[in-house]
Amino acid sequence: MKVAEMMVEVLAQAGVQRCYGIVGDTLNHFTDAIYQSKKIQWVHMRHEEAGGFAAGVDALITKRPVACAGSCGPGSLHFINSLMDAGRNRAPVVLVASQLETPNLGTNFPQEVDFKAIYGGFCVYCEQINSPAQAQHIITMAVQNAINKKGVAVVIMPVNMSVASVVYNKNMKVHTPKPVFHPNDDEIAQMASMLKNGKKVAIYAGAGVEDAHDELVALAQKLKAPIGHSARSKDFVEYDNPYNMGMTGLAGVKSGFDMMNECDTLLVLGSDMAWRQFYPTKATIIQVDNDAGHLGRRCDVDLGVLGDVKPTLQKLLEAVAEKTDRAFLDDCLKIKVETDKKLLKDTQISGDLIHPQAVSAMIDKYTPDDSLFTADGGSPMLWALRYLKGKKGRRFFTSLLHGTMANAMPMSLGLKKAFPLREVISFSGDGGLAMLLGDLLTAIQEDIAIKVVVFNNSSLNFVELEQKVEGLLDNYTDLKNPSFAEVASAIGFDAWRVEQSGGLEASVKAFMQSSKPALLDVVVNSKELIMPPKVTFSEMAHFSLYSAKAVLAGRAGDVEDIIKTNIGHML
Repeated sequence: MKVAEMMVEVLAQAGVQRCYGIVGDTLNHFTDAIYQSKKIQWVHMRHEEAGGFAAGVDALITKRPVACAGSCGPGSLHFINSLMDAGRNRAPVVLVASQLETPNLGTNFPQEVDFKAIYGGFCVYCEQINSPAQAQHIITMAVQNAINKKGVAVVIMPVNMSVASVVYNKNMKVHTPKPVFHPNDDEIAQMASMLKNGKKVAIYAGAGVEDAHDELVALAQKLKAPIGHSARSKDFVEYDNPYNMGMTGLAGVKSGFDMMNECDTLLVLGSDMAWRQFYPTKATIIQVDNDAGHLGRRCDVDLGVLGDVKPTLQKLLEAVAEKTDRAFLDDCLKIKVETDKKLLKDTQISGDLIHPQAVSAMIDKYTPDDSLFTADGGSPMLWALRYLKGKKGRRFFTSLLHGTMANAMPMSLGLKKAFPLREVISFSGDGGLAMLLGDLLTAIQEDIAIKVVVFNNSSLNFVELEQKVEGLLDNYTDLKNPSFAEVASAIGFDAWRVEQSGGLEASVKAFMQSSKPALLDVVVNSKELIMPPKVTFSEMAHFSLYSAKAVLAGRAGDVEDIIKTNIGHML
C-alpha cells in the first residue's frame, strides 16, 4: 500500500466523506488514491480558498471531519484565509498540503513553502511526513486532533512520501471520546444561590448553547428570565422560545440591548462576545464555558465555571428554585413586542426602491423552515441575521469570528454537498461575490443547486458605513458591476435581475422554484444605513461631520438621499 492510499483509508475510516480542492503536481498520487478508493468524494473547486470555506461549513453542520487538499506552494497557500475562518469556527477540517520532494526542501526550490511555519500558528495540529513509517501515525493524530480539539489539522505530504510503500496498521484508530463535562456540585449550588438573589435575572446565550435549547427555555421559565443571544446562537435560541429578546452586540436589536443593560444578574452561557460595551456594568455576572481561557476574558465576572452548557443546565435546573416574580420579564417582553413591530416596518415595500430588509423578508416568506443560509461579511450578514426568522432546523452561517468577505457563496456549496435535499441560500454582497466569482462554475460542474441572492448596491456598503460613522467621506468604495444575472446565466445558472420593487415578489417566487443553480441579482438601495441597537452621541457627531464634509465636497445630494431613506428607521 502506498502512503497516499493509506491516508485515504484513515480519513475514510474516521468518517471523512468529502475532500475539497484542486488536483495537480505533487497532489496527483493522493487524488488518484481517492479516485481508486471510491470511499471519499472529490469536490473539484476553481479556487482553493473557496474549497476551504466549503469544507469548513460542511464540517460544522455535519459534525464530521471533512478534508481539503492542495498542491505544493501556491495551491495549499490559497487555503489560508478560509481555513483560518474554519479554525475560528471550531470546524474539524483536515488539510492535506502536498509538498516538494524532501531532497529539495531547504534549497529555495521553485514553489517551496514552509507550510509548518505558516499553518502551525493557528491550527490544532500541523506535522510533515518525513518517513513512510511516520505517515499513519501523523494522519491519525491529525484527524483525532481536528475532531477532539475542534479545529483545522494539517498534514504536510512530500510527493516522494505519498508514493512510498507502507504497511497499514489496522489497530491504529482515531479516538473520539465524549465526556460529560459540568461544574462540580459546590459550583452549581453557588450559581443557584446567586440566581436566587437576583431581582432582574437575564440569560445571555452564545454558540455554546447548541443542543441545549430545551434546557435553556426550561431554565428561563423557572427563573422568569428573558434570554438575549449572540448572532452565532440565533439558530439555537430563537425558535419556539417565548423568552427570546433577540440579539445584542453589533448586529443586535433594542430588546436584546435593553435586557442586558437593565438586568442585575446575568448568566452568560457559552459565549465569548468580544465587545465589552454590550455587557452590563453593574450586574452580577456568572459565566459558563468549556474553555477556561474564555472566563472573564470579555467582561468582569463574579463567578466563572467550566462545563458544556447542556449538562451544566441539567444540573442547574435541579438546583434552582422556581421564581414567581415576572415583573422584569414582562417589561422586557413589552420592549420585544415594540422591537418586532419596528423590524416588521423596516421590511415593508414602498415606492420603487428596493430596500434590502424587504429582500430578506421576501426570501423568508418563500423559503422552507429547514433551509440553510449563508451570508457574506458586511451588510448581507446583517440583513440575514436581523430579518430572517429563526426556525427549528434552520441554520445560518457567516464569518462572524474571522470577519472575511467572499465566504457566503463558497459556504453554500459545502452546505448543499452535505445536505443536497435542503434549500441552501447565499446572501452575497456584490463585492464579496466578485472576489470568488469563479466558483459559480463549481456549482455547474459539480451539479450543486445552490441559490445565490446578490445584494447589488454597487458599493462596499459596510465599509462606506464605517467611514461615515468615523466622520469620513466614503472614498474608494464604489463598484462598477456587471449584471450578475447575465454573468450567471452565461455560466449555466437560472438567473433573474430585479431593479424595482414591483418585480421583487414574482422574481423571488420563480427563483425559489428553480431546481438548478440559481442567482437573483437585486439592485438594492445604496443609501441604506445599518442602524445599531442604540445610536450613541459619538456616532451622531461623526455622522454630522461626514454630512458637513459631503456638502463641502459637492455631495449634498448623497446626504439628502441618506436622510430620506433612513429617517423612518430612526423613528
